[in-house]
Amino acid sequence: MTTRRATITAVGHYVPGKVLTNAELEKMVDTNDEWIRTRTGISERRILEQGATSDLAVGAIESMLAHRKIEATEIDIIIVATVTPDMFFPATACVVQDKIGASKAWGFDLSAACSGFLYALVAGAQFIESGTANKVVVVGADKMSSITDYSDRNTCILFGDAGGAVLLEPSDDFSSGILDHRLYCDGSGGSYLHMKGGGSLNPPTHETVDKRMHYIFQDGKAVFKVAVKGMADVSAEIMERNNLKSEDVSWLVPHQANLRIVDATADRMGLDRSKVMINIDKYGNTTAATIPLCLSEWWLAGKLRQGQNIVLSSFGAGYTWGAVLIKWSLENRKG
Repeated sequence: MTTRRATITAVGHYVPGKVLTNAELEKMVDTNDEWIRTRTGISERRILEQGATSDLAVGAIESMLAHRKIEATEIDIIIVATVTPDMFFPATACVVQDKIGASKAWGFDLSAACSGFLYALVAGAQFIESGTANKVVVVGADKMSSITDYSDRNTCILFGDAGGAVLLEPSDDFSSGILDHRLYCDGSGGSYLHMKGGGSLNPPTHETVDKRMHYIFQDGKAVFKVAVKGMADVSAEIMERNNLKSEDVSWLVPHQANLRIVDATADRMGLDRSKVMINIDKYGNTTAATIPLCLSEWWLAGKLRQGQNIVLSSFGAGYTWGAVLIKWSLENRKG
């Protein structure tokens, strides 16, 4: 039995300066601002013009380290959740480790699409609880603009670039920290949301490029249908497993894929919109970065307080989905 609880002791995020608005997309594809906002909730998204996913991760981690007031040399493990690694190898975690000077850390990448951060958070917690690490950085970062087809109006309106990070450390307070999780996957859904080109199945060729196989493909209707049910069901499940009623939950931190999916999840949990973290309007879907980006922004705004019950919930390609229950223990930013 573990004698340590994994808890979040710092948060940070990074978003690029370039803003891509709905008005600008109107000039690129057959769409309009009203259509995008009413169906997705997105008004703008950020684009990393120069650099790679590692740069988004580094920005988020450096922000987090500054808040915690520690050096990168104190980090034991770096887990990077991403579907847009700088390259197949070395792992983006290795690139990040070198860039921030985390000379004592080892690390790895984790691929679970939009559920990547939750998968990585649960994995990181195991290292803390087992006693094999004392400081684990979990970062979700994606340069989605690098795999987005800006001639496809069905997908180009959705995605943006960002990075978000948390630091996990041990605590002997078993009433707080990462209390519970439920993670799932269903590989039969892979045909509805994927990127076919670039891997061992379809290595890069002139043909794969000509067929635009190195971009995101999504069957929006099919994905929406299962995502609504998946996120709502697993969020309700995590509440039921821990005997929580809607009034016991301070915040829902949902993956920011579509505002209608977020609303459906909140409704299933019995939560008012005032208890839901929403920033999809500013950033779009940043894949693995959405949840830590929310946590960082809300903490900086002084809205996260010790003792609050927080439910993190996601759904992504794979299909992958899950929920994590946290009793927040990080001191209030403005407290």
